[in-house]
Amino acid sequence: MLSQKTKEEIFHNFRSNKPLFILEMANNHMGDLNHGVKIVREFKKVTDMHPFYFAFKFQFRDIPSFVHPDYKKRIDIKYVKRFSETKLSEDEFRKLKKEIEKNGYISMCTPFDENSVDLIEKLKFDILKIGSCSFTDWPLLERVAKTNLPIIASTAGVSLDDIDKVVSFFKHRKKEFAILHCVGEYPTPDKDLQLNQIDLLRIRYPDIAIGYSTHEEPVNYESIKIAIAKGAKIFEKHVAIPSEKYQINAYSATPEMVNNWLLSGAQAIRMTGISGVRHKISEKEHADLRQFRRGVFAKKDIKKGEKLTFENLFLAWPNIDGQVVANDLSKYRIYVAKKFITKNSPIMFKDFTIKDEREKVYKIVMAVQKMLKDANILFPSQLDVEISHHYGLDKFNKFGAVLINVINREYAKKIIVLLSKQRHPAHYHKQKEETFHILSGDLTVDLNGKKASYKAGDIVTVNRGVLHSFNSRNGGIFEEVSTTHYINDSFYKDRLISSNKDRKTYLTFWLD
Repeated sequence: MLSQKTKEEIFHNFRSNKPLFILEMANNHMGDLNHGVKIVREFKKVTDMHPFYFAFKFQFRDIPSFVHPDYKKRIDIKYVKRFSETKLSEDEFRKLKKEIEKNGYISMCTPFDENSVDLIEKLKFDILKIGSCSFTDWPLLERVAKTNLPIIASTAGVSLDDIDKVVSFFKHRKKEFAILHCVGEYPTPDKDLQLNQIDLLRIRYPDIAIGYSTHEEPVNYESIKIAIAKGAKIFEKHVAIPSEKYQINAYSATPEMVNNWLLSGAQAIRMTGISGVRHKISEKEHADLRQFRRGVFAKKDIKKGEKLTFENLFLAWPNIDGQVVANDLSKYRIYVAKKFITKNSPIMFKDFTIKDEREKVYKIVMAVQKMLKDANILFPSQLDVEISHHYGLDKFNKFGAVLINVINREYAKKIIVLLSKQRHPAHYHKQKEETFHILSGDLTVDLNGKKASYKAGDIVTVNRGVLHSFNSRNGGIFEEVSTTHYINDSFYKDRLISSNKDRKTYLTFWLD
């Protein structure tokens, strides 16, 4: 029996990139138990060479009930003849199932009627398969849903609406199941493979394992690569072995063909790599890329304790080991010299103290996003933002504000966000007149030493030249409507702020 861990991996995780390959015997045992056993043993030689999950699959039809009484002897009808002549007894199927289990295969079976579901349960198969022709056979699906077996269903010839219905049917019954893209032409020409349907199924049913049931020419080894690249994790192929007594059909693969198919699949898995997470970058890849990156050099002498800026650095190739390169520079990363650096010298990591403030900025952005969302204030998805940190990011929660620039023409509009207990220091404007419209929370405004408190819906105007500051007890959001905003039109009472060239961080972020 299939272990619960294996079931979960097959139907949910696939994190190890270990797919399930199903070898469909169908009626290719030809009603001959010994031939069926030979098929299993011959394919064992092939599958032992590959590190995948493998299943052997049969088909069950209860011939006495499956075929109408008036047609039981109609050997002129192709499939009545084939199904009748290739039937095995229950005991023969039991022996054949034991053979596949002895050889390490997962056992699967496709029932075409309710009595066959009974037999699948009786023989304790691991997985139950629904053929495309039975995908919307609701009486059969009702019986299948009563089993405790995981289910794999093929979708050839089925509308998207019907797939939705069957998916819903199994989900509501809390069944473990997967669905396979399939085309019911035997064999299927390349032009009809419709492999993009795998994308459709994966996007439409993201929480369901998606696979590919193949009926292409047995020597087509390329479609498996495409299917793997598209994210299919379960693969099914009809298999057979020829003999003097039995010939094989046009869509069944021999052991040699299956080996080539699996080799092609293994190559595709290596080429596509892992999914869902970023791959690990190799040391060689790092080294190969680094050699072409521009190094950072001193444009002029840099004193001990001086910050590295674009005014005192230049970029040039090549770089040397241990040197800061252009890719290491960021507006969030601060480099402070630990020693005197002479002009044209390479900027070395060991000679600088490095402080990365990206995480602080990220936390501010997250806090502002939450406040805007809680206040149900709607914006375009992309926002240009100023984070004002008058005394540095470390003191932002006490002194600062976040300004969202909406428009700046002859008239201007900003949204200003204050965190709880945050203060924006005293300043005035020579050119700009502004009006605050409180949208959410509370705001206290100091105009030339006169304080007043405001709540959502209130309006306060700040004339040119008026010294003003504002703060919030519990957090506040207000709209600033003004004449044109000029970058150098804010004059702070504390001259330390005006002399701080790094008191703003500019960025763009997206609201989810």
